[in-house]
Amino acid sequence: MITVEKGYEKQMEQTLSPIRRFLKIRGMGSAVTAFIGMVIIFLAFGLINPIVFGSANIVNLLRSMSIYLLIGIGQSYVLITGNIDLSIGSVVGMSAMISATLMTMGVPVPLAILITMICCLAVGAINGTLVGRFKLPPFIATLGTMFVARGIAFMVNGNRNTDAIASGIGREAATSFGNVFYYGRTFGIFNTFWIAIVLFIIFFFLLSKTRSGRHIYAIGSNVDAAKLSGVNVGNTVTKAYLVSAFCACMVGLIRAAQSGMGNMEAGVMYEMFGVAASVIGGVSPLGGTGILLGTLAGASVWQILENGLNMLLAPVGIQRMLIGIIVVIAVLLDVVLRRGQGTKLSRLLQRGNSRAKRE
Repeated sequence: MITVEKGYEKQMEQTLSPIRRFLKIRGMGSAVTAFIGMVIIFLAFGLINPIVFGSANIVNLLRSMSIYLLIGIGQSYVLITGNIDLSIGSVVGMSAMISATLMTMGVPVPLAILITMICCLAVGAINGTLVGRFKLPPFIATLGTMFVARGIAFMVNGNRNTDAIASGIGREAATSFGNVFYYGRTFGIFNTFWIAIVLFIIFFFLLSKTRSGRHIYAIGSNVDAAKLSGVNVGNTVTKAYLVSAFCACMVGLIRAAQSGMGNMEAGVMYEMFGVAASVIGGVSPLGGTGILLGTLAGASVWQILENGLNMLLAPVGIQRMLIGIIVVIAVLLDVVLRRGQGTKLSRLLQRGNSRAKRE
């Protein structure tokens, strides 16, 4: 029966045009739709206010979008497994506070970054162990680590924000740190964007071209079938949470570089920003579907909306409402499409059964 179904699907796929075959790549249709929406929104705001098309605005927009992209990459990895990470925002705050506190104590920048990375990855490993091995509901497990990580962010410097980083490592080293992660430019574009793009390419390759990436999709599609296929669910889920923690750590370093100090409240609500960027780009919160190209488009849509509405002096409340509506619509479309695919699959199975009986 499975052979008949696969043969029929292959035969149908060969009759499609190259464009339709491209759009049939898992998650590609949603990503293309998000990119089209991004272009339309950008053009609309630009026609209303030409400053949107200005080079200065575009460069700043790319830098701001990069933070949403990094958060979205981490959350996308976890969502594709059928789970969620509520601790991302708190890990951002923990990263900003640990790195800045160490630097104000005179710890060299590379060592401070290394220690911060180890602490953040420990949170990811704990999340993966609780969810992947001990089968705790991801909402509960990461809600707990969310509070723990935020508590560490508060405690690391005695329940107060840090002093200026330059006070510990010197003005020159602090300026270099700020330039690498936030203020510096390469080819006229802020380094924050290049950091995000390099990590995007790496994680896109890992998700789409490696065995671990295939396992992440398999778990999100059907965890029981993945187990029967020999997938180590615990290890794979842990890898997804480690990616999430790594991306959150990078955003925390960016925030510390931006402000020149550590802020205990850094990253508040970022877990929801990650979900929004992912879902808008077609990553299913139900697992098993989506690509990081969609996350890139979703992060761009979010930032262009925010940028354009700021240009129009729209209240922050209106901005949040629009994002919420878009997220709900994106999830609703995902549910509808999945139902349609389920109906199509059942028809294929019925057709395969009838052919098998005739043979």
